[in-house]
Amino acid sequence: MSINTNNSSLIERLFKVGAHFGFKKSRRHPTVTPYLYGTKEGNDIFDLEKTAVLLDQAAEILKEIGLNGKTVLFVGTKEEVTAMVSDVAVKVGMPFVVNRWIGGMLTNFSEIKKRIARLEELATGTASGELERKYTKKERMVLGREATKLDHNFKGISTMTKPPDIVVVVDPRHDHIAIKEAKFMKIPVVGIMSSDCNVTDVTYPVLINDSLQGSVAIALQELTHAFATGKSAYVPKPVVARTETRPVRPRSATPTRS
Repeated sequence: MSINTNNSSLIERLFKVGAHFGFKKSRRHPTVTPYLYGTKEGNDIFDLEKTAVLLDQAAEILKEIGLNGKTVLFVGTKEEVTAMVSDVAVKVGMPFVVNRWIGGMLTNFSEIKKRIARLEELATGTASGELERKYTKKERMVLGREATKLDHNFKGISTMTKPPDIVVVVDPRHDHIAIKEAKFMKIPVVGIMSSDCNVTDVTYPVLINDSLQGSVAIALQELTHAFATGKSAYVPKPVVARTETRPVRPRSATPTRS
C-alpha cells in the first residue's frame, strides 16, 4: 500500500502520541479486526496506515459538509475529552454536547427547542433586570437554579435550530444513546473509536486510542481543519425577494346607447 507524504506525516504524529494502542484483546469488538496490525503483550495494535485513510475519508466528508453550509454536532462526554471537544466546536462555530446527553436531543428536537428557548428567556430576563423587578429573592433563587441546570445541559446546542447534518462522536460506546438517536434519525456519524467499539454503529469510523488526549486531539484537529476549510469557501445562496403579482381584472364593458 503506497503512502502519500501527507499520510506519512499523519501516521508519524499518531504514532508519537500512542494512537496505535488499543485495549486488551479480551475487550476487542470483532468488527475492529480488519483495522488491526496485531497484538503486543495482550494489547491490540491499530494499523495506522488504515487509520490515516479512515481519517482522511472522514475529513473529506466534513470538508463537504462545511462547503455546503451544513451543521456538525460534536459529542464527547468522557471527562478526559470534554474540554477539547468543546474547544474545537467553539473554534469552528458549531454546537456541542460535553456534559450529558439528554435523551431526545435528536429524536425529540421540538421539545429540546422549548428548553433552549426557556434558557434564552431566563438569560435575557437576567441581563435586562426584568427578573429582579418581577420576582422576589426566593423566586429568583428558584429561577437561578433552573437557569443553571438548563445552561449545563443545553448551552452547547443553544444555536441549533434543527437537527444537525452530521455528528462527530468521541467514543461511540460511551455515548451510545447519541449513536442510537442519530441512527434512528438517519444522521451520519463520524466515530473516533477504540478497539472496544462496534464499527458498524457509525458511518465513518476512525480507529485510534480514544482514551489518550493526544490521540483524540489529532483526530479532532484533522476533522475540524477540513470542516473549516470547506466552510471558508461556502457561498450562501442569494435570497430572491418574492414580488407579489396581482391578477389583472378585466375592465367592465361599457354599455352602448341605442
